Amino acid sequence: MGLALAILLLLALSVARFDQIATRQFAGTVRINDGDSVTLAGERIRLRGIDAPEYDQKCTIDGSSYDCGARARRKLAELASAGTVTCRGWERDRYDRLLARCEAGGRDLGRAMVEAGWAVAYGDYTDAEADARRSGKGLWAGSFDAPRDWRAHRQAPPEGPHDWLAQVVNFLRQFFGNIDAS
Repeated sequence: MGLALAILLLLALSVARFDQIATRQFAGTVRINDGDSVTLAGERIRLRGIDAPEYDQKCTIDGSSYDCGARARRKLAELASAGTVTCRGWERDRYDRLLARCEAGGRDLGRAMVEAGWAVAYGDYTDAEADARRSGKGLWAGSFDAPRDWRAHRQAPPEGPHDWLAQVVNFLRQFFGNIDAS
């Protein structure tokens, strides 16, 4: 009887934890924070699978410095203006932002940012990055520090790519509570 009760309790706790990490969906008008993060319906969201320059990051083209982070933010704003933005995801990053795939006007915003050259592949969209690089689009028209390297030079906490291993770690972290996996 005690074993059956313990198993039942464990199952109930598991169901409660699964509900906490269920996929969430938001739709509406967004506020663009930078080239890879938005706020939608009060939820801070990081676009899954990409990494864009930080807002104050500088890059160079033809020997001149320019505000590539601000340009990436403008490009995401342009793409998001195509219609209602819808985001779906279940993972959380180290800053408790929802990692999500977002669309506007039926177009995947993460893929579109990488295709335009204003974000690098960060676990997804490597084909789009290769095309943008070959075509010299956006960041690839000049030189730049990868956003993760730029952050590392400024002592910002590291965040790994959004690949399958990160998904497993995120699931375990969320299932067992907010443990630090870094």
